[in-house]
Amino acid sequence: MAYLLDTDVFIAAKNLHYGMDFCPAFWDWLVLANAEARVFSIERVVEELGEVDDDLRNWARGRGDGFFLEADETALPALGRIAEWVNAHPRYSPAAKATFLDAADYYLIAQALAGGHTLVTHEKPENSIHRVKIPSVCLALKIPFSSPWDMLRRERARFVLPEGVQVA
Repeated sequence: MAYLLDTDVFIAAKNLHYGMDFCPAFWDWLVLANAEARVFSIERVVEELGEVDDDLRNWARGRGDGFFLEADETALPALGRIAEWVNAHPRYSPAAKATFLDAADYYLIAQALAGGHTLVTHEKPENSIHRVKIPSVCLALKIPFSSPWDMLRRERARFVLPEGVQVA
């Protein structure tokens, strides 16, 4: 089982807990976990990350090694199943449905469903009529999802100081 990371995981990591300037170990861990086929995302996420010209955009665009999966025909049935569920759901407004079906989240969930992956996001299930949330769709379609911290704990990620560094 692999993990698929939502756009918000990258943005929050850069802006909050794992800034690229003071916690490069997090970013190195992502690259290593990807090389071991444990962590991925999708190309639509790179597009969203590309909206801001910063170090994160450059990092994402520099991952030409299969980190961001291309869409393929294996996800087509999953796209249909997700669209059917969202469109049939009476809770969401027409605008919320249209926005969701045009966003990276839709494709990310489809890739998770098609590949049997766990989706990693900061989002929480919500009963809003104005926004379709990833966990709400995952719960309905029985797709596993996780917070980034739960993923890091399950994967036993360790961000430690180099050997020989003395802490007073």
